Amino acid sequence: MSEAATLNFSDEIVEFADKIAGLTLKQAKELSDCLKDKYGIEPAAGGAVMMAGPMMGAGAAPEVVEQTEFDVVLTGFGDKKLNVVKVVKNITGASLMDSKKLVEAAPATLKQGISKAEAEKLKAELEEAGASVEIK
Repeated sequence: MSEAATLNFSDEIVEFADKIAGLTLKQAKELSDCLKDKYGIEPAAGGAVMMAGPMMGAGAAPEVVEQTEFDVVLTGFGDKKLNVVKVVKNITGASLMDSKKLVEAAPATLKQGISKAEAEKLKAELEEAGASVEIK
């Protein structure tokens, strides 16, 4: 064989392949589960089904993954440490003494894996009490 054979595919198959290649990980998992449950089709034993992401080409933009979970990090307590300790106690549910230790240990993560709205709310409460806060 001197040259590899060029395969020709119908427009319908190419369109179908493009749709599969463009699936998100969640959609690919849902497709895999559907094929298994409805048709009894499973990936070969010993291996996982891997899907390559879309190829970067003319006009293609990289997929932007939006962050959905945020951490609230206390970076400082300012001049009003007692007020910050009270707010931290309410946020974490810790004892007054543990809250004081947490505030004094800044930078300290107060909440992890929360929604953006909740993180913004906690940040506002802490800043109102005099604290310095970051959302990561």
